[in-house]
Amino acid sequence: MGSFRRGLILALLPTQAFASACDTIRPGWDGGDVGALAEAITLFSSPISLLLLLSTALVFRFRSSWGALAACLAWSFLITAVTFFDPTGGVRTLAEAEGCVGPPWLFISLVAALSVGMIVYTGKPERSNKAGG
Repeated sequence: MGSFRRGLILALLPTQAFASACDTIRPGWDGGDVGALAEAITLFSSPISLLLLLSTALVFRFRSSWGALAACLAWSFLITAVTFFDPTGGVRTLAEAEGCVGPPWLFISLVAALSVGMIVYTGKPERSNKAGG
């Protein structure tokens, strides 16, 4: 058990990968902690997010239920990519510990609200029975 603890403690010490994590993910980072709002703005300003925001606006404009389904699926794939897959090979986790990458919970919450809004807005409206009786 001692070697396990020693390995765990050594794994937590800053290494070369830990020091260059922020240089890899956010090259222009100024050294301040990145909060949830700044991370949400960064994630919403990515090209794929901008494309999905445009498609969401078109769904609301044309009130398309199939478009809402496609947009919600695309948003869910993006959220999955942000939260589960790390194309940088674990550097994002190190960057979060360093402070140059914020938590994505606000971005996820806003995307969930957009998706729910699309589904509710494009759903079939209730028809009231106007035959008095």
